Amino acid sequence: MSSGTVDAPPPRTIRRGPGDPPGGDGRQDGEGHHDGGRNRAGGGRQAWITIVMAILILIPSMYGFLGKFIEFVHIYRGTDGGEFAVAPIMNYLLASAGFFCMLLWASWNGMFRDVERAKFDFLANEARIDAATQARHR
Repeated sequence: MSSGTVDAPPPRTIRRGPGDPPGGDGRQDGEGHHDGGRNRAGGGRQAWITIVMAILILIPSMYGFLGKFIEFVHIYRGTDGGEFAVAPIMNYLLASAGFFCMLLWASWNGMFRDVERAKFDFLANEARIDAATQARHR
């Protein structure tokens, strides 16, 4: 973003607490802060759409994952030379555990409460980097 055309909001340094009002960064809705759909009517509809999409995506994915995992276990247990299946089994288990840990960490740190914040933080960081680069080249 070296053209400098993006007007990014200032970086947020104040973390919102349980008693703070929504958007606790000092800006009101309409001043460049997107509330992520929390304050709009029809938020229940968005939640239902999210649940339906999660079911439509996760159930076939879990079916394929578990089916392949069970096949590897049967190969390991049932055939001579099935030891080769240990590597994919461990790969599946470790990758799944890692993604599950990332999901727990993201949930614990509130990353699903304000999904738009990352965008604003990215734009603010990019603007700071651009300003520092331009100042260095003067």
